[in-house]
Amino acid sequence: MKTRYSVSRGPGRIVRSILCYLAVALLITWPTLAFAYDLPSRPLRIAASVSYLVAATAVIHALHSTLGRLLLVTLLACALVAAWWFTLKPSNDGPWQEDVSRTASIEIRGEKAIIHNFRQCDYRTELDYSCQWTTREVDLSRIRGFDLFMDYWGSPWIAHTLLSFDFGDGQHIVFSIEQRKRPGQSYSSIRGFFRQYTLISVVSDERDVIRLRTNYREGEDVYLYHTKATPAFAHELFLSYADLTNRLHGQPQWYNALTRNCTTEIYTLQAMRHQPRDWRILANGKGDEMLYEQGELAGDLPFSELKRRAWINPAARAADQDPDFSARIRENRPGFPSPLTFPKGNPNGI
Repeated sequence: MKTRYSVSRGPGRIVRSILCYLAVALLITWPTLAFAYDLPSRPLRIAASVSYLVAATAVIHALHSTLGRLLLVTLLACALVAAWWFTLKPSNDGPWQEDVSRTASIEIRGEKAIIHNFRQCDYRTELDYSCQWTTREVDLSRIRGFDLFMDYWGSPWIAHTLLSFDFGDGQHIVFSIEQRKRPGQSYSSIRGFFRQYTLISVVSDERDVIRLRTNYREGEDVYLYHTKATPAFAHELFLSYADLTNRLHGQPQWYNALTRNCTTEIYTLQAMRHQPRDWRILANGKGDEMLYEQGELAGDLPFSELKRRAWINPAARAADQDPDFSARIRENRPGFPSPLTFPKGNPNGI
């Protein structure tokens, strides 16, 4: 009995030890990277991250035989670094890259929405462009619904989500919640977990934010779906986006690749709080599949076929400078109504 008991405990102890060491590794890695990315100067970042790593190595050497104490010490050290890290405050002060140099704001006057700093960039290449910032007025009573754009640049599990509101007569207003980058910054998934970017709500048209991704950026694939949103729900969602846009205009917030991004922010909007939650909100590259299963995407096709036909890159490149860019990328796309019809959907959701 004693031998059998010892054997049965052995694997359990091994598993617990492995889990403890993994936790210790995580508790050391995060503070090291927080110092490496979020301290204000390069010499300080290097000194702090190297010093922390050296000190952590010494602690592991001293306490490796007592895993419980090792876990406790690294947990306390990580908590101290986190206490500093959470004091870092986002700011709207520049300098910023030209395409995010201004933040939009939206005035609601009855059924009129007046969009300030509406972005219209003209691209020569991805990084060579000129932007105009205009004031755009739209009639909210004309909203017919909205469409979903999914932009992939690598992993099928990760995408950038954009919503485009249809006001009829070929007019579409796009909201793109994204990272606000400083000159010289580029997007990094690892940096996205630290205090490297603030959130910005870009309000623009499809010839800017969509054509940039289909025609000028390399290796990005964009998919376009028509949703079953009713005009009433689209109206409510537009107002929720306007509220978020105004909040970010007045009070910046940190971007986070996992918890505060282009998709998770949508599900914090007042109009979306009744929508079902799903793990694919975090793995947002599967968000279109999630909405299809929930019956929210138009087009009576199996999902694989719907997605195949939703890919718009060739159509967008062919349309390019065409003033009817938005109409061209919707031609022969499944699920889209004719210009004079209103979408049918669940009045209580999308």
